[in-house]
Amino acid sequence: MSRDGGGNALLAPISEVLSRLLAQILTTTLATKDVVIEQSNFNVLSRFLERIAPILKELQEKNVRDKPSVRTAIESLEHEIRSANELISECTNKSRVYLLYSCKDIVRRLQGITHEIGRCLSRIPMATLDITLDMRDTTVELCKLMQNVGFKTAAAQEEIIAKLDAGIRDGQSNRDHAREVLHEIAQAVGISDTSTSWKREFEKLKEEKEEAILRKSQAEAFQLEQILNFLSQAEAHHLESKKQQILPGPQPLQAFYCPMTHEVMDDPVEIASGLTVERKAIEEWFRTGHRTCPITNAELTSLEIHPNTALCSCIRDWRNRMVHSQIIDARSKLKTGSDEDKITALKDLHRLSEGAAICSVWIQEEGLVPVISTLLSNMNKHQHLRQTALATLNSLATNNRAIKEEISHIGAMQNIVRSLARDVKEGRQAVSLLLELSKEPSICERIGKVQGCILLLVTMLNCGNSDASEDAKKLLQNLASNNQNVVQMAEANYFKPLVHLLLKGPEMTKVLMATALAKMALTEQSKAAIAREGAIPPLVKLMSAGKLEAKTAALGVLQSLSTHPDNRDLMIDAGVIPPLLQLLFSVTSVFMNLKELAAETLANLATVSSMEARLLESNETICQLLSLLNLVGPVNQGHLLRALNGMASPMTLSSVRARLREASAIQLLLPFCEANDADVRVNALKILHSLSQDWVAEDFADHFGLTYIKALVKLLASSSNDEKVAAAGILSNLPLNDFRITEMLKTVDAIPALIKLMNAENLKHCGRMHRDQLMETSARTLRRFTLPTDEKLQHMTAERNAIPLLVQVLTVGSSLAKREAAMVLSQLSVNSKRLSSPIRRKQGLLWCFSPRVQEGCRIHMGYCSVKSSFCLLEAGAVAPLVQALEETETHEAALGALATLIKDDTCDVACEIIAEAGGLKALVSLLTAGTPDTKSQVTWMLEKFFRMEKYRTEFGNSAQMPLIDLAQRAANNDTRSMAAKCLAHLNILHNQSVYF
Repeated sequence: MSRDGGGNALLAPISEVLSRLLAQILTTTLATKDVVIEQSNFNVLSRFLERIAPILKELQEKNVRDKPSVRTAIESLEHEIRSANELISECTNKSRVYLLYSCKDIVRRLQGITHEIGRCLSRIPMATLDITLDMRDTTVELCKLMQNVGFKTAAAQEEIIAKLDAGIRDGQSNRDHAREVLHEIAQAVGISDTSTSWKREFEKLKEEKEEAILRKSQAEAFQLEQILNFLSQAEAHHLESKKQQILPGPQPLQAFYCPMTHEVMDDPVEIASGLTVERKAIEEWFRTGHRTCPITNAELTSLEIHPNTALCSCIRDWRNRMVHSQIIDARSKLKTGSDEDKITALKDLHRLSEGAAICSVWIQEEGLVPVISTLLSNMNKHQHLRQTALATLNSLATNNRAIKEEISHIGAMQNIVRSLARDVKEGRQAVSLLLELSKEPSICERIGKVQGCILLLVTMLNCGNSDASEDAKKLLQNLASNNQNVVQMAEANYFKPLVHLLLKGPEMTKVLMATALAKMALTEQSKAAIAREGAIPPLVKLMSAGKLEAKTAALGVLQSLSTHPDNRDLMIDAGVIPPLLQLLFSVTSVFMNLKELAAETLANLATVSSMEARLLESNETICQLLSLLNLVGPVNQGHLLRALNGMASPMTLSSVRARLREASAIQLLLPFCEANDADVRVNALKILHSLSQDWVAEDFADHFGLTYIKALVKLLASSSNDEKVAAAGILSNLPLNDFRITEMLKTVDAIPALIKLMNAENLKHCGRMHRDQLMETSARTLRRFTLPTDEKLQHMTAERNAIPLLVQVLTVGSSLAKREAAMVLSQLSVNSKRLSSPIRRKQGLLWCFSPRVQEGCRIHMGYCSVKSSFCLLEAGAVAPLVQALEETETHEAALGALATLIKDDTCDVACEIIAEAGGLKALVSLLTAGTPDTKSQVTWMLEKFFRMEKYRTEFGNSAQMPLIDLAQRAANNDTRSMAAKCLAHLNILHNQSVYF
């Protein structure tokens, strides 16, 4: 706050206060990571503060008015954040022992500050401010959570405080347990359990005691004094014990053995007879009803038992010396022994560490942790030795923070991670050790930084070892507390933690995760996995309600996910369509760069059947998409056209195509047929092709002038198969009887271009589907040039070598292509008899000396050729047409073509030629398999065949029953009559039958 010359306080602008508060929140959030006590509770506060930051940022961006109510609430909030900072500073810098002792008070203060921050936040009058509804709801929810949150100290810490209080009360009398309490304190507060570390800690406690005296805080000073006295005595006792333990332990004294169990006692007690025995043994003796001394059988005056403290202390000291002796022996073996000796030593240490917690401390004090860690190096080829070393370190580190810290600082982490990739058993031990180490947040962060660690852990999830997989999963969960680790997991194809943050994380973290995901080169399997984990709904929400950075990141991921077919329905169900359209139709300049991603995503989704219904919820959507085409660049035009094409394709419902027709799409799309951009051009052609398939042909043709016809014909020679197929398809759907279209096609020389597309040699580089489509559409378009009424056009087509290629299509084309080819050949064959040149006979006395006359066509009885008379026999078309009779989709067209051969007076010869090619058998089969029209055509043709005795003899029996059925039941009178004629030829009916 500044002041003017008159001394009146000048208030800082509210935006400046918000900036200061945001900086303070960031500082406080970061500072919580350094506290040495109640880390989990401070983490809760940190997460709350992270959620407050976006709220204040939005207030700052919206330039909220400087109202008294707003300023008061924000300044109160600033005051509480300062209080939190002060508490964090105390919990970072004060003596760890005292912080542990004061943890209940710390938790109480932390809870009060959190509640007060929530109350201050709730006082900001959000309802009167210009902020989004989502942000208001978020603020209300956050305030409620903060005001109701409860913090608790850990039960383990409360237990240690109780032991510490008991130790302070008992003083010297409980000195035997002092060292154990000291060890537990070290574990809880992260102090290395060594004399040096404790010395530093005591110095700090003394300094804080002096400061308390200066502040005249007598109660605090007295409390610190008591803690110092107890811990100093405990440490002195520890040093004394350690000096004794350097001596090798002798055999146990006879007095150490229980006379009842004959084993060294753990808890010696004295009974009324003066005998010392094991507590458990004598209690069991009394429980079973005995009232005598178990050794002398003398009646006991009392069943009371009293601890033999002196003997218990001696036994404990002896055990400690023995343990220390074993540790010294193990150290010697680890340094100079063979591999087998080292394994034995490690097993001994492992066994000791699983006993009393103090044993792990003694092992550490002997400097054995680094010695064991060196056994994990690459230089050591003994696999069993590495496994045993890992298991031993794991046992030592369990519940011992100091050993965990030592392992992480001596360079062992890299070797432990390398073991993950070795033998299954070794990997199992390594992941178990890393899991134990990861329980310390600071070490957990270091684990994630070891090169290859996360990748190996993700690989281990599916290693087949259930224990190792479970540990790897838990370890990854611990590592997921670091955002960078989460990103690394995603890069290793483990997306669950990342998706969890997208769903549950703070707003800034969600954006960070989406941004990282957008930058990854995802495989198809990865895209499917991300969707399965549930990433699509939060990404859609982020794109819908987030700011520019959030929209950009989320849309980048959604665009990538939309390329996987299985994800598209999920995206549509998650509501992705409205925000995509909103971005496309937005005129806001900041969203211009997002239009391309939105258009591409929409194009990818357009193949989904449910997409159509979503788009058609608004009648204006199709029109708006069409209107955008002339307002965006080629890239976006390509995406939008691809989207429209997906929705308008024949595989979807026809309603989109109807809407496109209503919106006069064809006028808008036709100019794109000449676009320079290939993507734009091919997608416009595909839409036009789709529209042409169910548009009234005459109406469709009205939109085509010479310019567009020429453009389509030119595209038939394109290098792009998609363009060829679309252009040929459009031309084939134009009305065949439209003379104007035919003339334009003739003008632009379309016939050779179409014929070229039927040549299998020219299509050998096409895929099977494209080849079949091109043959089919080219043959269909040629039908307009082979109408029997225009012999001139027929000759023009035949001269271009069309007929041999049509016969080739009958052999190699698809069923639809064969059908179209047969129909063209049928039209040509109609005029063959008339176009066949008569054979001129030689006359005169010397005719026998003239050159031999060339034989004419067997069917047309004249000179025939493929190009002049379009003769099917000369073209070799009879056998392929007969073959086509066996296919459901082609037999009707093939029948029509073959029928043209037997309509003339030479039908007997034509029947003979068809029969030689196997046609009669196929015709008889069609009597039962064909449609009513087919059966009618077949009976007409069979009547020609059955005029001849040899065909009646060979096929009469097989045709008899189908013909009788047709004569009785056929709906068409002509079919019944023709069937009766066939039966008359077979002598089944007489010529005067009523059927005639």
